[in-house]
Amino acid sequence: MTRRQPQPFGFARFGLPVLFVLASMNAFAFADTVKVQGLIKGRSGAMLIVETNNEPKLIIMLEDNTEVGEVQGLLKLRRKEISMAELIPGLAIQAEGNYNEARQLVAKSIKFKGDDLKRAHAIQAGLTENKAQTQKNKAELEKHNAELQAQNEALKNQQGQLTEQQKKTAANQAAVAAAMARFGQLDDYYILDEVTLLFANGKSNIESKYEPELLQLATKAKTIDGYMIEIKGFASSTGSAAVNQKLSEDRAANVAHLLLQRGRVPLTNMLAPGAMGESEQVGDENSADREAQNRRVVVRVLQNKGIAALKETPPGD
Repeated sequence: MTRRQPQPFGFARFGLPVLFVLASMNAFAFADTVKVQGLIKGRSGAMLIVETNNEPKLIIMLEDNTEVGEVQGLLKLRRKEISMAELIPGLAIQAEGNYNEARQLVAKSIKFKGDDLKRAHAIQAGLTENKAQTQKNKAELEKHNAELQAQNEALKNQQGQLTEQQKKTAANQAAVAAAMARFGQLDDYYILDEVTLLFANGKSNIESKYEPELLQLATKAKTIDGYMIEIKGFASSTGSAAVNQKLSEDRAANVAHLLLQRGRVPLTNMLAPGAMGESEQVGDENSADREAQNRRVVVRVLQNKGIAALKETPPGD
């Protein structure tokens, strides 16, 4: 009887090619923790779009337990915990984590320098100035549209030229409408919904009549891919600038708290509430209710244009 020789377990039973495939499949899963440095170019909820020396659009994913901190001290050895809301476009960061199967870096920790955060906020302030100019342009377009309508009424009284003038007015109105649609956007986001709350003089508590609108806005936002909630608080010019700045901050914070607690909006989908103080005053200077119009909080649902480009054509285009 011929005796069968024992064979090595790994090669005889599975074969070299099989072991090679298994090793390849598991190599990625057990990758070491990596560190990357780069500049935040965009943000959509828990997703950061970061430009590094090696990758122009590295995707970094935030989790609820991601540690975010500002390095401090001469040797940058101390770290101060910071809200995820401060991770804004224009901020230089260092992220540490592991890549997932989609080649996205799931961040365990993110840190940055205080000077870089100040610089990023300065960039955002510049965007706010651009927004003010956009609003001014929109007002001018609305005024122009009203003038066109008045001209249309006058043209109706002119026999023989009515048809031609109506065609010209319709064309002009279409051009104005298209321009106004463009001004309904920010530099990096589409504005998909908006709610404005008014406050009593010297008060920051939310009147109950606004709560259904805020909860409805939160519900609608959750149907949008990569949505963000922007909250900006304002104050009238009555009283001292310091008091008004604090009022605008408290108003924005109260609205943010309601959306987080009752609207169940995740913190990763909230931009840092903005306290605008007496800036961006609205209404006619001679209007009796101008002060009331300026005691407000504006809440917007935004969608990052880069994310929207991956989906269908966004609303308004």
